[in-house]
Amino acid sequence: MKGVVIKSTGSWYHVRTAEHTIYLCRIRGKFRMEGIKSTNPVSVGDVVEFDLEPKKETGVITKIADRKNYIVRKSVNLSKQIHIIAANIDLAFLMVTIDNPPTTTSFIDRFLIAAEAYHIPVIILFNKVDTFNEEIEEAHEELKEIYESIGYECIDISAKEGFNIDLVKEQMKDRVSLFSGHSGVGKSTLVNTIEPTLNLKTLEISDQHKQGQHTTTFAEMHPLSFGGYIIDTPGIKGFGMVDFEKEEIAGLFPEFFELKQDCKFHNCMHIDEPKCAIKAGLENDTIAPSRYFSYVQIIKGDEEHFRQDIYGRKS
Repeated sequence: MKGVVIKSTGSWYHVRTAEHTIYLCRIRGKFRMEGIKSTNPVSVGDVVEFDLEPKKETGVITKIADRKNYIVRKSVNLSKQIHIIAANIDLAFLMVTIDNPPTTTSFIDRFLIAAEAYHIPVIILFNKVDTFNEEIEEAHEELKEIYESIGYECIDISAKEGFNIDLVKEQMKDRVSLFSGHSGVGKSTLVNTIEPTLNLKTLEISDQHKQGQHTTTFAEMHPLSFGGYIIDTPGIKGFGMVDFEKEEIAGLFPEFFELKQDCKFHNCMHIDEPKCAIKAGLENDTIAPSRYFSYVQIIKGDEEHFRQDIYGRKS
């Protein structure tokens, strides 16, 4: 039988078939050793084949179909392993809040770079616009201009008030959409607004630290009444990347890619080299300082902002 994994609770996987029947399935121990260096070789979004166990209503997963992409997290207890959060994503929504809690440009840029590498389209959602004051609105407009100017679609929303939610739903129709962002940016609230019957748990932001509290502890795929599926993920702190050479990084910044051919040296790293088109762009305001700073952080392997969560691609 064949189906899609919609939920993982540790040793058991919820698999939905084309007939919308859900089976509890597990994997055999040897399955974990077949070249998969992760704590969970099967993830939400995986297309799998499974056999029903004799005289039981449970199944055993026998095969995982090739993934077109996936998102992973470094294992907390096993530093050399990863935890796959979700696979086979059509569209990713990155939820951003200017304040309460603040989302850093470093986090945004690393998410976008990873998505560029794995060919996952991203739409940036600026949430909580109903709470903006004049100062926050100014910061929001500056940030929005940076990302729209390099080709990313940005949508201002209020998950709490329902503002512009129809625009989000239009993008989600008949797609598998992933929602990601820091804890507290409003992912669960938005999912509940989009599909009220799901009734996901939400919590208030800590006023003292302006940090969110985790309400989603694992990824789960939910069907949408208007067509498509949504994958809600745990709140995350930062992004790191694997399997990249430093020479690849500039090509993952769309605005860098357009300019780097004009550098004097074909192998220019855009750090200390003379006659660098990227640094010239920084000086004449065609490259945003925050974007260049993110690039330098990554090139230099700044672990302070380079932790916890990573996107994965088919190797």
